[in-house]
Amino acid sequence: MLKILTNPHPLLRQRAKIVADPLDAKIQTLIPQMVELMKKNDGAGLAAPQVGQSVRLIVIGLKDNDLVLINPKISRKSFLKEWGEEGCLSVPHTFGEVKRCKKITVKYLDERGRQKKLIGQGLLARVIQHEVDHLNGILFIDKAKNLKKVSNP
Repeated sequence: MLKILTNPHPLLRQRAKIVADPLDAKIQTLIPQMVELMKKNDGAGLAAPQVGQSVRLIVIGLKDNDLVLINPKISRKSFLKEWGEEGCLSVPHTFGEVKRCKKITVKYLDERGRQKKLIGQGLLARVIQHEVDHLNGILFIDKAKNLKKVSNP
């Protein structure tokens, strides 16, 4: 069973490697495990480095289905940005305000290895930016203001 790594684990600060073969058995096994762990912990998204795997893979929980992004690359960002509160499973009981682009375009491979493009705005754009930061060794606390600890979230 996967476990969520927490700050200051060194793997959280490394740039994750490109996934060479999205259909590789290890990746295909990792995807449903990550989705399950994300849901079990009430997360909006989860990046592979958070579970000890230094690969460019993120999962995002949506109402109707789960989004799997392999090798995501944000290709466009809106000029307009907004502040919003964020937390992170790898930085437990901590919340802060982070300024993010309101709208983004992301190119990625889906779980079947197909090239995809998605335009996200609002919360979806925020979650994608947060998770892509994880792939680059960046935690939300690096960008946040008004950080606060919560003893019982």
